[in-house]
Amino acid sequence: MTIRNLQYLFSPASVAVIGASQKEHSVGATVLNNLVEAGFHGRIFPVNPKYDSLRGLKTYASVGSLPVVPELAVICTPPASVPGLIAELGAKGTRAAIVLTAGLSLHPDGQALSIKQMMLDAAKPHLLRILGPNCVGLLVPGIGLNASFAHTGALPGKLAFVSQSGALVTGVLEWAKTRGIGFSKFISLGDNADVDFADVLDYLAGDANTYAILMYVEDIKHARKFMSAARAAARSKPVLVVKAGRAAEGAKAAASHTGALAGSDAVYDAAIRRAGMLRVFTTEDLFGAVETLAHAKSMNGERLTILTNGGGPGVMATDALIFGQGKLAAMPAPVIAQLDEVLPSTWSHGNPVDIIGDAPAERYVKALEILLKNPESDAVLFIQAPTAIVPSLDIASAIVPLLKETSRNVISCWLGSNASAPARQLFSNAGIPTYDTPEEAVRGFMQIVQYRRNQHLLMQVPPSLAVDFVPDRERARAVAAAALAEGRNILSEPEAKIMLAAYGIPVVETRIARSAEQAVQFAQEIGFPVALKVLSPEISHKTEVGGVVLDLETAEAVGKAAQSIQQRLSELRPDATLQGYSVQSMARRPDAQELIVGVTTDAVFGPVILFGQGGIAVEVIDDNTIGLPPLNMVLARDMISRTRVAKLLAGYRDRPAADVDAVCRALIRISQLVSDIAEIAELDINPLLADAKGVLALDARIRVVVADKEAGVDRLAIRPYPAELEQLVDWQGQALLLRPIRPEDGEAHVDFFHAMLPEDIRLRMFIRMRELQPDQLARFTQIDYDRDMAFIATRKRDDGRDETLGVVRAMADPGNEKVEFAVTVRSDLKGKGLGSILMAKLVEYCRARGIQEIVGEALSENVGVLNLVKRVGFEVKPVPGEAVMALRLDLRGEKLA
Repeated sequence: MTIRNLQYLFSPASVAVIGASQKEHSVGATVLNNLVEAGFHGRIFPVNPKYDSLRGLKTYASVGSLPVVPELAVICTPPASVPGLIAELGAKGTRAAIVLTAGLSLHPDGQALSIKQMMLDAAKPHLLRILGPNCVGLLVPGIGLNASFAHTGALPGKLAFVSQSGALVTGVLEWAKTRGIGFSKFISLGDNADVDFADVLDYLAGDANTYAILMYVEDIKHARKFMSAARAAARSKPVLVVKAGRAAEGAKAAASHTGALAGSDAVYDAAIRRAGMLRVFTTEDLFGAVETLAHAKSMNGERLTILTNGGGPGVMATDALIFGQGKLAAMPAPVIAQLDEVLPSTWSHGNPVDIIGDAPAERYVKALEILLKNPESDAVLFIQAPTAIVPSLDIASAIVPLLKETSRNVISCWLGSNASAPARQLFSNAGIPTYDTPEEAVRGFMQIVQYRRNQHLLMQVPPSLAVDFVPDRERARAVAAAALAEGRNILSEPEAKIMLAAYGIPVVETRIARSAEQAVQFAQEIGFPVALKVLSPEISHKTEVGGVVLDLETAEAVGKAAQSIQQRLSELRPDATLQGYSVQSMARRPDAQELIVGVTTDAVFGPVILFGQGGIAVEVIDDNTIGLPPLNMVLARDMISRTRVAKLLAGYRDRPAADVDAVCRALIRISQLVSDIAEIAELDINPLLADAKGVLALDARIRVVVADKEAGVDRLAIRPYPAELEQLVDWQGQALLLRPIRPEDGEAHVDFFHAMLPEDIRLRMFIRMRELQPDQLARFTQIDYDRDMAFIATRKRDDGRDETLGVVRAMADPGNEKVEFAVTVRSDLKGKGLGSILMAKLVEYCRARGIQEIVGEALSENVGVLNLVKRVGFEVKPVPGEAVMALRLDLRGEKLA
C-alpha cells in the first residue's frame, strides 16, 4: 500500500487493547501492562466484556461501546474474531491496528478465503493499516508506547529496528537495553500481510526522530516496491540489513550455469548493495556498524594507515585488512622522512607504523599529525596496548583534540579492559569509533568502505556510452516466438547467437548442419579451422556428452568428428534427439580470458545478471557476482571489479589488458536484452572471450517461456528507463525530443545549470547557488522511474551531444497519489512556449499514472511560473505569512477543499 495512515500506527493519541485481560502471562494482560508501565502519553481503552476495569482503567465490552474512536487498536483475540473486529474498527473510524494473533492463514470451515485475506478485505474499504498478524508488536519509546507482548521495554533513542522474526525482537530488546542502546521505533512485522518493509522504510525515511534504520530480513515479497523504498530511504540516512538464510540450499536444477550459480542469497546481496544499504552478518555488527557510520566522515578513498605501539597488534590488523579485501596506505619517502624526525630509530619504517611500546603521549601526537596529512592515506587506525610507562588516559587526552579537528576518518582500538576503559570512554564521548580488538576495528573500517561503495552505486552519475546503440528488438522477439510456437523452450545455439547479435554482442560465424555431409560443406565455406558442436534440444551442457570438438583443420576431420559425436550421444544419452551440428569458425585469440555472462530469473527479484570467470569448470571455480538490471557503465564496471578474474582482465606478465569497456558494454546489452524480451528466463554466454580486441561470444544457451509482453518491465526489481515516454515535438520550427532524464545526462545538466541566470536559479531553488554539488546532480539525473519523473526538452548540438533546454519534475508520494512539481527553462529561452510544452507533458503523464493531485510552490515574485500554471489550470493561492504561492491542479476533475 503506502504510508497512508501510518501516523496512527507510530504516533497514536489513543490505543484500544482488544482482548485485554488480567490472566497472568496472557497476551492481552501483557500488552495492557506494557502500555501502562511504559507511561503511554495518550488514552488507553481496554476492551473485554468479562471485566469492568483492568489496571485501574475503565474496560469496555466491545468496540462499539468505546466512547471515542481509538487511533490505534491492538488485537489479542482468537483468529476467527479478527476479520469482524477489523470491520467494526474500520466502520468506527480507526485507521491502524496491530494484530498479534497467529494462525490467520487457516481457511475456516473449508472456505476459499483464509482468515488473513478476510481481515485484509475488511480493512480495505476503510484504508485501515494492519501491522502483523503473528507479530510481537510495536514500541515507540519517545511517546511511551509499548504496544507489544515483549518481556522488556526499550530505551528512547534515534535508531529504528524492524524485524520479521519475533524471537529476534525480544532478544535484541534485551541485548540493546543492557548496553544502553535506544530506539525511535522498534517494529515487529510478523507476517507483514499489509504493512511491510517498504511501507516502514518509506515512513522512517521521513521520520525526524530516526537517524538510522536497522533491519532483520528473512524474505521480501514485493521486490519493486521494496527496492524503490530502500533506495529512497538510503539516500537520506544509513540503512543496515541483516539478511537471514545465507547458507546455500543446494544446487538447483537449471538449464544454464547461471541458473545453478545464482543462489537467492547472492541475489539479496546484490539488491542490498544496489539500494545503497549496508549488509552485515550478525546482530552485534548491526549496532556496531551504525555507530561507526554515524561518526564516519566523508572518505574519497579506501587506503588505511595503521598506527600502533606494538608490532603484534599491527600485524593482526594488517592480516584482517588484507584478507578483508582492504588496502594498506603507501608511505611516501617524504612522510617517512618526517616520521624519522619524531620517532626513535627503531620504529617500523613502514605501514603499520610501530612507534614502539614506550611511546609517550607526545610521540603519538607528532606521529598522528604527520600521518593525517599523508596524501596516500584516507583513514587511520589507532591501536594502543596499555603499558606501565604511560597511562592510556593520558594518551587519549593528548590526541582527542587533534582527532576532533581532522577531516580524515580515525578508528581506534584500545586493547585491554580495565586499564584502557577510561581512554576508551573518552574516545567514545568524542565520537571516535572505538573497538576492543584490531580485527573488530578493521571490520568497522571496511563497513565504512563498503557503505561508501554502495552509496556511490546509488548516487553515481555514470558516463554515457561512446556511441548510441539501437538493438534489433523485433528480430530477437521473432526468434523467441518461433521457438515457443514449435513448443520448444531451449533455443538452439545458432538461434541464441542470432538473438545476441541483434543486441550487438559479437558472435562467431555459426551455421546449422543437418547432417555430417552438410557439416563438411559448411566447414569448407567458412574456412578452416572450425569447431563442431552437437545440436540437440535435450542437451544443455554439450561437453558432458563429448558434443564439442575444436580445431578441426580438414574436411575429413570434420566428418570423423560428426560421426564420433553421433556415436557418443547414442551411447551416453539414447533419449536425446540429434538435430544436427553447429559449425563455427574457430576463434584464434590466445590472450583472451574466458568469461561467463548470464541471466536467470529469481523468484523474488526477477531477472538478475551474472558475471564471472567462465569455462567448463565454472561451477567449481565459483568466481562470479550478481547484479540487477538495468545496468550502465558504472554498475557494469562494479560487477567486474568484484570478481577475481578482474585482475586477469587487467593484464599480467606479457599478456595485455583486456578491453574492459567492451565487457561492460556486453553486460549492458544483455541487461537491455532481458529488459526488452520478457520471454527470456535463462541465458548463458560461456565462454565470452575478452582480450585487447574486445569480446566474442563462442557459445550461448537461452531458455524462453511464454510471457506477458505488456508486463515485461514489471518483472524487473528496478524499473528501467521508460523509452516509451519519449516524444518528438515541434517548437519554434525545430524538432525537440521530450524524454525522461537519464543518469547519462549529468554533463548536459551541469551545462544547463550554468546557462541559468543567478536570479532564475534563486526563483527556482529559493536560494542562491553557484554550483551543483555531486549529490545534487545525482539526485537530479538518477531517479526512480517508479516514483519520480523528470522530463527534459533536448536537442542535438553541432558536436552531436545532447543539449538540455528545460526540465519539468514530479516527485511522488509513496502512494503515487500526489506529486510535487517544479519546472525550469533555460534563461535565454524563457517566454517562447517551452514551459507550456513541458507542463503539458507532465500533466499527461500524471493522468496516465492515476495521480490525483499536482502541487507545488513558487515565490510570489516568480510571475513567469505563476502565469504558466494558471494557463494549465492550476489554482494559485498565497501561503499565509510567507512570500510564497501554493500551486494545485486537481486531476480528479473537482475542486479541492
